[in-house]
Amino acid sequence: MIDVRDPLLANRISDIDVLVHLAADYALDADPAERRFYNLRAAQTVLTASAAARVRRVVLVTSAMVYGADPENPVPLPEDAEVAAEPDTGVVGDYLEIEALVRRSSRSHPGLDVTVLRPAAIVGPGIDTVVTRHFEAPRLLTVKGCNPRWQFCHIDDLVSALECAALGLVTGAVAVGSDGWLEQDRVEEISGLRRFELPAALTFGTAQRLHRLGITPAPATDLRYVVYPWVADCAALRHAGWKPAWSNEAALELLLELRAGKHAVVGRRLSGKDATITAAGATVAVIGTAAIVRRARRKRRL
Repeated sequence: MIDVRDPLLANRISDIDVLVHLAADYALDADPAERRFYNLRAAQTVLTASAAARVRRVVLVTSAMVYGADPENPVPLPEDAEVAAEPDTGVVGDYLEIEALVRRSSRSHPGLDVTVLRPAAIVGPGIDTVVTRHFEAPRLLTVKGCNPRWQFCHIDDLVSALECAALGLVTGAVAVGSDGWLEQDRVEEISGLRRFELPAALTFGTAQRLHRLGITPAPATDLRYVVYPWVADCAALRHAGWKPAWSNEAALELLLELRAGKHAVVGRRLSGKDATITAAGATVAVIGTAAIVRRARRKRRL
């Protein structure tokens, strides 16, 4: 096994033509600073070593999250849309930093071909993200005045896109996902989950307070990706002849199947004894977070 952070990595890959880098850590519950350090060190070492070893092509995976989730986003976003996500301590911040490394590497090592795949919300066994946890809740949080649109990427489709990138059929920054998108009403119809609507200021203000207190794993900015659209047009792969095997409907149905027995509210995974929370209880949990914040502040003063 090769440690991709090894400074001597170039010696281990001297006979490699194409390197696909997937050794990253995007666990929601990981220490943000440690996760960021690992991910950036790994990506930087891979890029530097590949240039030194004269690897012809490197393929990395970030996320379509780098486009940012915003109520004003066109649906779909053009693939060459501006990278507009807000830097933060969450996994989106890691993606942005990695893509910045890629841009610097392209200037420093013009002979190295680097392709970045930006998948939509990934679905598959073992996948645990802010999006998958959103569907572990008894109700779907929405923001008043905004209608989310949903695009998914099954892990098998990501693998087939990686094959295209490794073969050089696509280059640059490339979006990956199922064709089209699902409206919120269709998501609720498929899932059988009802929405729970709150004003944006209350939603993000409460989420940020909970994160600062360590009650929820992801920063409030991550919540944007389950209430605002970030659907991307996968034009480059489509023009290269790639087609997703999974539709958004099928991917969502699988996600719902995989969530069985798991329970989360505002991204926080609940323990077994808390798993009896009902839809009404979830509503109380979100609205009543002010009481949690007050209790936590009192404990700090003691």
